[in-house]
Amino acid sequence: MANLFDPIPHEITSEIIQDILATGNFRLERIVSAGQATPPGEWYDQDTHEWVALLSGAAGLRFEDEAEPRVLSPGDYLLIPAHRRHRVEWTDPETPTVWLALHYEP
Repeated sequence: MANLFDPIPHEITSEIIQDILATGNFRLERIVSAGQATPPGEWYDQDTHEWVALLSGAAGLRFEDEAEPRVLSPGDYLLIPAHRRHRVEWTDPETPTVWLALHYEP
């Protein structure tokens, strides 16, 4: 047994990415952010679909074809199709932002 909110360090200097469950068909990750964002000018372009859910904190997720980031709050989730370029514009620097990310083949 484990808990998605434990252990979260008090000081997070870099994003924490942990595999929770992985098979040949998918990978489920817990991601913990505290003010981290995608470096300026960089975009993620993944070969897999990614379903993300925000469990705590807040974040701004922007797609390359959209002018403004989507603001995510606890309970929000969305699907990022394979090869849809996106970036994390910001995450809450005060409250740990905990994500679940499910990666799977198209």
